[in-house]
Amino acid sequence: MRVFSLEHRWGSTSTVSTGASVDITEEVITVDFAVREVPSCFCQNKEQDGEAVWEDSCVEVFLKLPWGKEYLNFEFNSKGVCYAARGENRENRKEFSKSEYAKIIRKPSGVLEDGKFYRWMLSVEIPSILLGNIKDLRIVELEGNLYKCADLAPEPHWLTAFPINTPKPDFHRPEAFLPFIPFVDK
Repeated sequence: MRVFSLEHRWGSTSTVSTGASVDITEEVITVDFAVREVPSCFCQNKEQDGEAVWEDSCVEVFLKLPWGKEYLNFEFNSKGVCYAARGENRENRKEFSKSEYAKIIRKPSGVLEDGKFYRWMLSVEIPSILLGNIKDLRIVELEGNLYKCADLAPEPHWLTAFPINTPKPDFHRPEAFLPFIPFVDK
């Protein structure tokens, strides 16, 4: 397991903090997110898979296998509503089917309000079958990045686990992906 503290990028300085952990087993990638944000950074409007959840308070997992150019993006709002797609770049994405969405296990905590902050957690399990039915994910050096954003919140923000060197927010940058768990030959 590897733990991450996402950092603000592109001048984003809002009162948002996001931590995540990535655990890879033989058949599943589990990512647990913990988010704390002020009300002006929070929004929660999307209700169905396939909607533009990046406009809500959103956490994201982008994954790339070591072969080929294709990568996958999994984006979730605080309710666990998901947008997922695959492709080689931002423009040419193929959205997941309903049956593929159904394979992603999501466990949202619900949003807790303490007067000053909204706090929420989300655990997601991405099965190997969505990555090409790999027999053992532990022996594949998965690269990617983790993100937190809220494009349409009153106070938009963009956080990443690994740096992205672009002048404006752009999560679709596979050249900035790094290994989640450094590969160890087993």
